[in-house]
Amino acid sequence: MITKVVIATHNKDKFKELYKGLKSLNIELLSLDQFPNIGEIIEDGETLEENALIKARTVFELTSIPAIADDTGLEVDALNGAPGVYTARYAGENCSYSDNVNKMLYDMKHIPTKNRSACFKTVMVYVDKKMELLSEGIVKGMIEKKIKGLAGFGYDPIFYVQEKNKTFAEMTLEEKNIISHRGKAIFALKEKLRIYFNSLHKESA
Repeated sequence: MITKVVIATHNKDKFKELYKGLKSLNIELLSLDQFPNIGEIIEDGETLEENALIKARTVFELTSIPAIADDTGLEVDALNGAPGVYTARYAGENCSYSDNVNKMLYDMKHIPTKNRSACFKTVMVYVDKKMELLSEGIVKGMIEKKIKGLAGFGYDPIFYVQEKNKTFAEMTLEEKNIISHRGKAIFALKEKLRIYFNSLHKESA
């Protein structure tokens, strides 16, 4: 029976979103910060799926506790799909959220509104000793010309979602999680985990 899972991230903002979305599974959700011996995991995959699997498999191997990891990419049409797998380090290694946002605004400064379309994609995986589960979520939007909103993290202040007429940073966490790429991936994985955990429970009964 699975009683605890490690959320394989040191990112407190990401952990908060994942925790809120997965807590209804009624298992103990551990932060990677509870395992100080695990440093930064090198994400050298060529796709979001590869990077998510690298993180989850590494954490499971080091802790012997099932792990959940995700990787997210922002794909901007005017930048030929960039930054993609380099989304978190678009402005360089060890850059801040604001560094990435400012670089994006600079790189897009001459792009007209009609050509500022983009999408966020999250791939999320669960790994244990006998099962790997995968889900994904996608949301379409556009890159704003200036920062709007104070909530969220990452590119949230410049990612505008037309159906809400807001950037992610102008939404509450609950509102964002319903429509966001990560929220959709969390929901899809949670449903797969419910089925899987139920099957394990029946096996052990």
